[in-house]
Amino acid sequence: MQKLAENLWIFDGEPVTFLACPFTTRMTVIRLSDGSLWIHSPIKLGADLMQSLSALGQVRYLIAPNHLHHLYLDEWQQVFPKALTYGTDQVIKKRGDLNFNGSLDQEESWPWADEISQMMFTGSRLMQETVFFHLESRTLIVTDLIENFPKAHFNWWQRVLAKGVGILAPNGKTPLDWRLSFNKKQAKIHFEKMKSWAPDKIVLAHGNIIENNGTEFLTRSFAWVGG
Repeated sequence: MQKLAENLWIFDGEPVTFLACPFTTRMTVIRLSDGSLWIHSPIKLGADLMQSLSALGQVRYLIAPNHLHHLYLDEWQQVFPKALTYGTDQVIKKRGDLNFNGSLDQEESWPWADEISQMMFTGSRLMQETVFFHLESRTLIVTDLIENFPKAHFNWWQRVLAKGVGILAPNGKTPLDWRLSFNKKQAKIHFEKMKSWAPDKIVLAHGNIIENNGTEFLTRSFAWVGG
């Protein structure tokens, strides 16, 4: 557990294999003003993690921000049956075995809206993701929209692949295959919205976190949408 800002923590979980490469897993926890916990991209549960969470507050919201970040929702729902679960339309369609309390694709008065802003980043048939912004700490929270792996994370051939798709630190960005799938005009609109939040920090599910000058990093990372 790492406290990244007031009322915001990150937890790094076990890596998972994706396209023959090890992908780190990372969960973000925000404690809301009522003391409840908002859990973004839940990682694998364990005794130590549950003990840490109990010291922070009561788990109330489980967030699956895109169709790849859902692996551990089942066990979380079993352990925290009173928690409310929200995912994108793609996640809800993919995980028909789970119970969802609402879709992040919809425009709603979210119970966390006074403390966390959000936006659907659309424009690709392959990928859509809900991005979040914690107002108090000025922290942008993403999963696969930006990947920023240190070179040491991969072996030699994996590094070649990672460099080719553009996900090596300090210049991480949206992976090449997903970049190519986007309507750049639509992606640019979403980027401008994120930039208007003026993030100081950026929490990524995969790779190095940006702990300061987040807006500058975001501008470099999304140069692919055009000037």
